[in-house]
Amino acid sequence: MTPGAVLGWDMSAALALAQALGVNTLIAAELLPEIEAVMVRKLNEQMEGGRDG
Repeated sequence: MTPGAVLGWDMSAALALAQALGVNTLIAAELLPEIEAVMVRKLNEQMEGGRDG
């Protein structure tokens, strides 16, 4: 298996999705970086754990 890692989200797409869902984009712009950091860390931890097996 080729090693890989999640580096981050496409924030333009995330903000467009927020707008399409009716979420205030200013609030989304404030919150998304924090959410992204946690999700990237957790996804990479999961991927790393899958390599051990």
